[in-house]
Amino acid sequence: MNSVAIAIENKSSVLTDDEVKGAIPALQHQVSYDFKPYWNEGARLVWVPSGSSPPSGAGAWLLSILDDSDQAGALGYHDVTPDNTPLMKVFAKTDQDNSLSWTVTASHEILEALADPWINSAWQTSNTEFVALEVGDPVEADELGYAIDGVEVSDFILPAWFVSGLKVPKYDFAGHLSGPLQVASGGYISIFVSGKGWTQKQMRDGRLVDAERDEDDPRFRDRSVTNALTPSEAVPLTIQA
Repeated sequence: MNSVAIAIENKSSVLTDDEVKGAIPALQHQVSYDFKPYWNEGARLVWVPSGSSPPSGAGAWLLSILDDSDQAGALGYHDVTPDNTPLMKVFAKTDQDNSLSWTVTASHEILEALADPWINSAWQTSNTEFVALEVGDPVEADELGYAIDGVEVSDFILPAWFVSGLKVPKYDFAGHLSGPLQVASGGYISIFVSGKGWTQKQMRDGRLVDAERDEDDPRFRDRSVTNALTPSEAVPLTIQA
């Protein structure tokens, strides 16, 4: 997916254009040198100056930096427009209000959009269960991220994470997890169970339990309330085994 261009625009009042533009090289480094070697998906990140229109057409995606969430409790999410183009939103003021990093949110949404642009993919992990292809959710907490040239970015899981019983040196890029299908504190996964539908599990007190919505935790359900329980009925589920 190297032909993809992700246009980044600043529509927030809490960040200057220089702050947003200054973070792009680190985000690009993560996409090109950390993420792509494992997931074989890359993109070119493009700054959109104030007053300019973002590029359009095939392979042109948009990431908008906004102030306040348009979804209850969301720090950011990735979605698909009516013309089937991936769209990412980051709510910088909501991040700041919760003492969280907007660059971690931006990183999280970029990587998840690259891994599953149309929000319709899942990996089969047993005869009856499928886990949504959300590469940031199991390790989404800010403290699990890492810095590139002083810019905080999100950790992400690797393909080996989905393979039960597989022994490899690491299952997430930053090396926090010690085995497949593990979820770090503050993370969660979305699971489709045959005959039952979608459910979510989160790590609580060292155990993976049914997720409960916590209105005080704006990262619950992915930095987003939109993408975690999709694939939607309108989009076929792509299964990877």
